Amino acid sequence: MASAVPAQVQSNPAPAPQLQRGIVKTVLSGCAVIVRGQPRGGPPPERQINLSNIRAGALARRAIQGQPDTKDTPDEPWAFQAREFLRKKVIGKEVCFTVENKTPQGREYGIVFLGKDTSGENIAESLVAEGLATVRREGIRGNNPDQVRLCDLEDQAKAAKKGQWSEGGGSHTIRDLKYTIENPRNFVDSLHQKPVNAIIEHVRDGSMLRALLLPDYYLVTVMLSGIKCPTFKREADGSETPEPFAAEAKFFTESRLLQRDVQIILESCPNQIILGTILHPNGNITELLLKEGFARCVDWSMAVYTQGAEKLRAAERSAKERKVRIWKDYVAPTANLDQKDRQFVAKVMQVVNADAIVVKLNSGEHKTIHLSSIRPPRLEGEEKNKDKDKRFRPLYDIPYMFEAREFLRKKLIGKKVNVTVDYIRAATSAMETGGVPAFPERTCATVTIGGINIAEALVSKGLATVIRYRQDDDQRSSHYDELLAAEARAIKNGKGLHSKKEVPIHRVADISGHTFFFTFVTSKYNWNNVMHYMSTMFVCAGIECPRGSRNMPGGMQVAEPYSEEATIFTKELVLQREVEVEVESMDKAGNFIGWLHIESVNLSVALVENALSKVHFTAERSSYYKTLLSAEETARQRKEKLWANYEEKPKEEVAQFTEEKERVAKYRAVYVTEITDGLHFYAQDVETGTKLESLMESMRGEIAAQPPVEGSFAPRRGDFCIAKFADGEWYRARVEKVESPAKVHVFYIDYGNREILSSTRLAALPPAFSTRTLPPQATEYTFAFIQVPQDEDARADAVDSVVRDIQNKQCLLNMEYSGAVCPHVTLQFADSKDDVGLGLVKEGLVMVDVRKEKHLHKMVTEYLNGQESAKSARLNIWRYGDFRDDDADEFGYRR
Repeated sequence: MASAVPAQVQSNPAPAPQLQRGIVKTVLSGCAVIVRGQPRGGPPPERQINLSNIRAGALARRAIQGQPDTKDTPDEPWAFQAREFLRKKVIGKEVCFTVENKTPQGREYGIVFLGKDTSGENIAESLVAEGLATVRREGIRGNNPDQVRLCDLEDQAKAAKKGQWSEGGGSHTIRDLKYTIENPRNFVDSLHQKPVNAIIEHVRDGSMLRALLLPDYYLVTVMLSGIKCPTFKREADGSETPEPFAAEAKFFTESRLLQRDVQIILESCPNQIILGTILHPNGNITELLLKEGFARCVDWSMAVYTQGAEKLRAAERSAKERKVRIWKDYVAPTANLDQKDRQFVAKVMQVVNADAIVVKLNSGEHKTIHLSSIRPPRLEGEEKNKDKDKRFRPLYDIPYMFEAREFLRKKLIGKKVNVTVDYIRAATSAMETGGVPAFPERTCATVTIGGINIAEALVSKGLATVIRYRQDDDQRSSHYDELLAAEARAIKNGKGLHSKKEVPIHRVADISGHTFFFTFVTSKYNWNNVMHYMSTMFVCAGIECPRGSRNMPGGMQVAEPYSEEATIFTKELVLQREVEVEVESMDKAGNFIGWLHIESVNLSVALVENALSKVHFTAERSSYYKTLLSAEETARQRKEKLWANYEEKPKEEVAQFTEEKERVAKYRAVYVTEITDGLHFYAQDVETGTKLESLMESMRGEIAAQPPVEGSFAPRRGDFCIAKFADGEWYRARVEKVESPAKVHVFYIDYGNREILSSTRLAALPPAFSTRTLPPQATEYTFAFIQVPQDEDARADAVDSVVRDIQNKQCLLNMEYSGAVCPHVTLQFADSKDDVGLGLVKEGLVMVDVRKEKHLHKMVTEYLNGQESAKSARLNIWRYGDFRDDDADEFGYRR
């Protein structure tokens, strides 16, 4: 307000008073206001204007603290009503005024008009007309029309008995002001966090205000919940020094709330300080202060903020990003990271501790991630480690540490999670940590899975605590308030670390190096409420992996090729997973030797299949020997990793070996369950049919007794499960592909058919009915000695014929030779013993695949004779006329 400055002393005769303008900041009483100018780079100048020629009652005053000779003085009658009349009319509005008189003490008297010019309402006249002020008649000059009008208005108010001229004296207008509250905490609690009407009477700084609570006239100091503005520091000499932006923050709050009608939610009263939130029709001042960079969030009072702590964090984050005011020099904790490094999806490979995991990035890199702002369980009373020789404590010795890690392991291991990096904790040297060994750089992040914040889940179960930070420490979780709220719930409910119950005890027996005789192995058992565990070394049977580097008496032994790859493969497959083991024997060191299974995958077989191990001769006596040999042969053919330099035996040797064999006709009964479009078929051994029927009956009985929860199964490729078929019954199946929850491709392992189902029709396979109890009963075969037509119509005719003749029927099957996909067999009808494949040849539905092996010569000749018969009769694919074999194309048609 450039014009709101002390009036210039002019020489006589004095000119007419100059018209000046400003904004009403405060109404001091019914006859005095403070007018401010427009801000120009900071709080504007202001001046007090007393209304000329009138007087309103004096407001109550509190005794001066520390001066016993002073005492509280109450309101004069109608004083508060006059102040309120004037406050509601002019506060925060533009007025114009003239200064008519200035006393030697500097007090200015003048006339105030509402609006930009003198055509607006005369404030003094309005007060007098309502009987809320009296006219100072002494010194009135009869030639002054303004003064004469005031006298006339007063006479009219008296005649109408308005305001202080009414009967009764006005004692009922005196407030019962309450400057203190006997028990502030009970007072706040009694309001149940309901909004209370109030008038803001004074602004101490941007976040601390004095409010008059209505209608009971409690005068209280309120600190805004969740934030803190820069303050004015009181010096030893009594003066005040403003912190940076303190004056601006104060003006920001004053210009919006001072002497405004507001609602206050009184939220808490710790240490006699009332915390609250002030609500105004134009907005929440707490959020506005944060958004404009006039305040920062405060953890200790954020917990009681009832309007949503996330709104305050978002407002503060906005100010930080824009670097406004107190955040002008702000540097984000992740400012040096690219977006792809701040947020990414990764697979959890290992749970290191209750607050640290190892994840695998899309690039294949492994990275350790620490959960932001939480601390894993510690021994009670444990202080920071200042002893360099302090021994490592296993997690079983620390209460709830085992439970915390187990919680993470079961929730995360092997699953994909969303990682949002909150900050990078710089490495610390031994000097910085008071002699403690240095910590390397840590990537601290918020990790979520399925929308669940893992750190918050840990804290809510009492399996971790929340780290408290200095107020200026910005390196914290982006969901810090949720963590604090979760910890408060855990404390209230007595969960985990906050429980008063007896701490669980875990006893671990290391049985490595000991000799035992047993029929089964258990990893955990409960005895007198103490959990007992066994720990041992386990050696995979039947394979020989490349050795890694190790210290030997003669020096460091160099690692064999692909040893590191084999180790990584095994870690990613089984580390911290729940597995099943078959123990066959022990080595000289007392280590168990056997077979390890994870989700129906045999680790030994998996290593061999991936060319990271070779079959050991000791596998010959195992039931997995053939599977291992088949896996090794497949790996050899790919010529990768361990088999990169593999040389096949000369074909002459193979042919000679083959010629020495004789065809073995050993037919067995099978039941054909499915025919594919490529003329492959699936069959069950009749011999094991009763086992399958028994298993299905038991499985369906268990499912009927305990139906699976719909939608609880999350299918993954390769998972074994149970699937509800169109007949409403459940069958064992394997997931082959997951397009979406509504489109899951499954293969029925006991029947050979495939189907696309919704995940709601799938459920976990009960362990009692796994493939280890009974292997998949549907085996894939194809017909020996025949070629399937490439033409779609011709192939469909052949398939239709086979479906009509053998599907869902019992036949006799004989293995003839192996194939790249499945065994090639001959199939006979159970009653007539006629060869099914030969019948297809004779009907002209397929062509003959001529095999060169000598022991198959008789069978091939019989098939070729049948083909010649079909040609002569011009059946099906031969119906276009006579021609030689070399004159036919791949479809069986003449060129």
